[in-house]
Amino acid sequence: MKLLDQIKKENDIKNIRPADFPKLAEEIREFLLDKVSLTGGHVASNLGAVELTMALHLCMELPEDKIIFDVGHQSYTHKLLTGRREGFDTLRQLDGMSGFPKSCESDCDAFNTGHSSTSISAALGIVTAARLKAAADPSYDIPRVAAVIGDGSMTGGLAYEALDAASQLKAPMVIVLNDNEMSIGKNVGGLSKAMNRIRAGKSYNELKSDVENALMTVPSVGPKLAKSIKRSKDSIKNLLVPGMFFEEMGITYIGPVDGHNVQEMVETFERAFRLKKPIIVHVKTKKGKGYIPAERHPERFHGIGSFNRLTGEPTAARYKTFTDVFAKTLLELGRENPKLVAITAAMARGTGVRAFQREWPERAFDVGIAEAHAVTFAAGLAKEGMLPVVAIYSSFLQRAYDQILHDVCLQKLHVIFAMDRSGLVGEDGETHHGIYDTAYLDEMPGLTVMAPRNGAELAAMLRYAVTLEGPVAIKYPKGSAQDVPGQRPEQLRLGKSEVVYETPKAEGPRRISLSELTSGSPESVEETANKETTNIETAGKRVTILSVGAMVGQAETAGKILEREDGLLMRVVNARFIKPIDVDQLRESAEQSDLLVILEEAVQHGSYGEAAAYILQKEGCRAKFLHLCIEDEAVQHGTVASLRKRLGLDVDSIVERIRKAVQS
Repeated sequence: MKLLDQIKKENDIKNIRPADFPKLAEEIREFLLDKVSLTGGHVASNLGAVELTMALHLCMELPEDKIIFDVGHQSYTHKLLTGRREGFDTLRQLDGMSGFPKSCESDCDAFNTGHSSTSISAALGIVTAARLKAAADPSYDIPRVAAVIGDGSMTGGLAYEALDAASQLKAPMVIVLNDNEMSIGKNVGGLSKAMNRIRAGKSYNELKSDVENALMTVPSVGPKLAKSIKRSKDSIKNLLVPGMFFEEMGITYIGPVDGHNVQEMVETFERAFRLKKPIIVHVKTKKGKGYIPAERHPERFHGIGSFNRLTGEPTAARYKTFTDVFAKTLLELGRENPKLVAITAAMARGTGVRAFQREWPERAFDVGIAEAHAVTFAAGLAKEGMLPVVAIYSSFLQRAYDQILHDVCLQKLHVIFAMDRSGLVGEDGETHHGIYDTAYLDEMPGLTVMAPRNGAELAAMLRYAVTLEGPVAIKYPKGSAQDVPGQRPEQLRLGKSEVVYETPKAEGPRRISLSELTSGSPESVEETANKETTNIETAGKRVTILSVGAMVGQAETAGKILEREDGLLMRVVNARFIKPIDVDQLRESAEQSDLLVILEEAVQHGSYGEAAAYILQKEGCRAKFLHLCIEDEAVQHGTVASLRKRLGLDVDSIVERIRKAVQS
């Protein structure tokens, strides 16, 4: 019987003998590779955090005690140890198990995460709430609380704000710094281990406190002597302790600790929890541990689709993405304009900035997980005549709302925002969908917002953005660039849309009255048969679909089906500009159509469709209007195709919803 088979629910790991911990870790890695190679997911981070998670579970009593995983993409072992083994068959699939902590899945998921640098703040809030409960009810036991945060997430300013607050509140919590990349400290030897044991020991901390308190009571010289001894002690500690940055903030630092030695971590965590104050435990791990392809290429295995377990190669066919188009065009623009610079926030590979970075390292800036800084940094560059392109995922740029408004738009600075992962992103779910960008961009004064329907149009929009004045945002989705061979986009004009399909006038069906059809007129019967019209009531009615971005392809397909099957006279318009809206096209479409449809992959409130409806209402237009978008709801994980179907935005649903609207 495998050791993993003995773990049915939380805390079962405590029944495993310490001698068997390495074997259990090996079985967990084998299980994760077997499952994630089929479903896709976060591989490198989870393989690196196996022993760390085991150690925390051995020290804590779940769900009473609380573990908060920063970002949460490294929580697969936690899910496995809390009885969710069967869920891995549907990992990241529609209605299946999420790849991130979700309290709706288990009480052992103390806090929902998905974005970076939030864990310490959340843990501090949980600890503070527990202290307030304990003050009101002396029988209440304050739980053990641990925040697990990676070295990458520690580049986010929110983490340091939380550390400062934890120090001030003297909160009893353990912050596990999972260091799997940058070297904060290299002392992993015997001296470091000895120092950790001494400094986390009860006797040392009591003695230190007693000595300082005693000295402070000595008249006149006591405080000076205490301060002098502290200076001497700190000078020695600076030589021996690599975490002085944290110590200076008032947070005790322990480490580095071997992040793949379960017993060593258990002993360290136990001592840290007993101190009942904010403690940083610095744990050194290896991303991708136990799987050679992930160890060699941890960035590639950060988030990956299904892959061949033996080779590590993706099983899905490679296709040209919007990211590929952006990367290529950015390189071209960089060669043409020496003032162009690129900025990203810890996502050089994901956003496509990496190629530019290799070509011009002095003109490429990866600021870490610091989106707010990235935007204001870009504003400063633009103020001095540079042309910054800020490449940040749509849902991550939300963290820089204030800076976009105050530092870029109010100053009318020429900053280009390249917003990848706009719209539904798929398997990463609700925290990663870029469905809110239209809402938060549309209210920015002076900001031009564009959405390309395919790769060729993205390249054209990037080039056009360089020629404009003031701030520009281009939002585009994850996935295929959807280019059609031989198809070239029309030349861009500010605030002007493009008609991409219209029922040919020569072939369009004419309106057929019911009396004409029932009279048996050979001409009318033949015409109806030739057009395959199945709905007498809708034949000849005019419908315009005004579509945004990559949804233009869906609109065009749906339009041709409705034309063929229902005899509708279809017109499909590519909005191109979300802001400014093409008011002339909007007015013309409303006046000349029996039904005007707005189709977009964005939330309704603050959307392009909502802005369009307001304009039409203000102009007194009474056109029949159908807005196909995402209602006010959080959208879960799943493939983009399955999510569109669930939301009524796939081609079949679009056809049916338009059909009903025309008939109503």
